[in-house]
Amino acid sequence: MKNKITMSLFALIITLNCSAQSAEEAAIEATIMGFAQAGDNNDADQLDTYLDDNYRVVMNRLFGSTEVAVMPKSVYLEKIRNKEFGGDDRKVVIESITQNGATASAKVSLVGNKMTFVSLLTLIKDEEGKWKLISDVPVIN
Repeated sequence: MKNKITMSLFALIITLNCSAQSAEEAAIEATIMGFAQAGDNNDADQLDTYLDDNYRVVMNRLFGSTEVAVMPKSVYLEKIRNKEFGGDDRKVVIESITQNGATASAKVSLVGNKMTFVSLLTLIKDEEGKWKLISDVPVIN
């Protein structure tokens, strides 16, 4: 009888732990999808809600450059506003998510009509429990 109770408690703990992980992963996925949709719509105000104040795009030799360029949030949002970036209808494929406490990373393919990116995204969970992007390291395919 004791073994059955112990096994039942163990199964319950595992189930609850998996549910918590699933809820966090779903919240991370929702943030990534919202981020992509806001960019596709050139909605800088909506996009801003998915970005931490410290957000950066790290571009390693993109667009023919031989250098690493770091673009702060303010510049990125301005490029979305003036339609230099964004405005595509992309298919978003989340290839992987790794969570480490209040930090997560994701490998995401964004396949659009204009360009296809594979991005390594880093997200943080803020003090309100919302996941926000803090960095994007894209590669253009």
